[in-house]
Amino acid sequence: MRRGFDLPETIPLFPLPGAVLMPRARLPLQIFEPRYLQMVEDVLKTPARLIGMIQPAEGGLDALAQVGCAGRIGAFSELDDGRLMISLRAISRFHLREIQPGFTPYIRARVGWSGYEGDLSSDAERDPGFARQPFMARLLRFLKLHELSADWDQAEASDEETLINSLSMMLPFAVEEKQALLECATLSARRELLEGLLEYALRAGDSEETIQ
Repeated sequence: MRRGFDLPETIPLFPLPGAVLMPRARLPLQIFEPRYLQMVEDVLKTPARLIGMIQPAEGGLDALAQVGCAGRIGAFSELDDGRLMISLRAISRFHLREIQPGFTPYIRARVGWSGYEGDLSSDAERDPGFARQPFMARLLRFLKLHELSADWDQAEASDEETLINSLSMMLPFAVEEKQALLECATLSARRELLEGLLEYALRAGDSEETIQ
């Protein structure tokens, strides 16, 4: 365990389509909306300094996904125009239980942490089935297909958890696909889903080239 605070029953939520925070990862955010500037100000006054990243979802509780990930504000800076740059360090995923009524301009919710005890460990999760060379070859094809750039040396040097979680956060997948990656119970399951999404995108790209 690496935290010096108790996980609270209620946390503020930041619904942001396409933005997911994976276990032991970091997420930089630019805050400019007044309600979320207020949220950050309030959060910095609490011992845990937690913000729950969660995705909008059709049919969910108040149109929110049922699983999110809480991050602790580790660094922040204020820009001249009033915007805030913050960095969230993942603490744990959570289950959304209910939206809490109140007078804050942002959403607060009661959450449950059970089932995600492994997220609290400082030790990276291992993936015994990870085959780096074919995975990286598939990733390179995907990046070329979508005309995306990457720090290839850093990707090659990263351990499997850092690589898989970073790609799950950064690659341009649909909201529901990123949510599925977040909810994977193990790193191996996340990697298998990620490989499937990459392969599906590559096959779709090949089909479009054939049609043209």
